[in-house]
Parts: sequence; C-alpha cells; structure tokens
Amino acid sequence: MSQLSHLNPEGVAPGNGYSHVVTGPGRWVAIAGQVAFDADGNLVGVDDAGAQARQVFANLERCLAAAGATFADVVKLNFYVTDIAFLPEVRAARDAYIDTASPPASTAVQVVALFRPEALIEIEAYAVV
Repeated sequence: MSQLSHLNPEGVAPGNGYSHVVTGPGRWVAIAGQVAFDADGNLVGVDDAGAQARQVFANLERCLAAAGATFADVVKLNFYVTDIAFLPEVRAARDAYIDTASPPASTAVQVVALFRPEALIEIEAYAVV
C-alpha cells in the first residue's frame, strides 16, 4: 500500500488530472523518458499519438517493475509532446494506469521535436518506493 500523500494546496486552482504536491517516505526512483519503442526497438504507432501513448505507459510500467515500483508509487510524470493536441490521448492512456482519485503531480510541455521525427510523445516518471 502506498504511503504517498497527494495534496492540493488552498489557494491553488485544482489540477486537471494531477496533484499539485505529492510527498512520501522511501527510496527515490527516476525513470528516463520513454518513447513508444517495443522490446525490439521498433516504434509503435507511427502517426498515432494514442498508440504511442499506450506503448509509452506500458514501457513505464515495465521500468517501474524493474525498480520494484508500480504506478501507485509515482509522484511525478513529465509529458513531452510534439503537439499539445495529443494531450487527451496521453491522459486517456495515463488514466488506465494511475489512480485518478490520487494522481501524481505532472507537467506537460509541447516541444519542437523529439530525438526521432516519428516519435510524438516522451514521458518520464519519478517514484518513491
């Protein structure tokens, strides 16, 4: 069971699917930005932000498991998208993995490009286990 606290400070507008502050005791885990590569290094979902988002979250789940963590331990997600219009698809994929009643803190940023032109989304995660 997670020992994280999800806080929404008084005087700060409520977040849309994220908590403003997440705290907790434990071991810090940082997951490098994940893109939609499958196990063989092939990009999943060329020109399909939803398919890429689902692959990215599957990759994040595998990375968290390798560290002995789950999405219940995630305190922060950073989204990098090449078009902010992809955010609803990213949120739909995210909501299949997180507890939407106690979501992690998050940041979403539109970027000009990612390291490969066909990559539309990159997401990094921080967890406390």
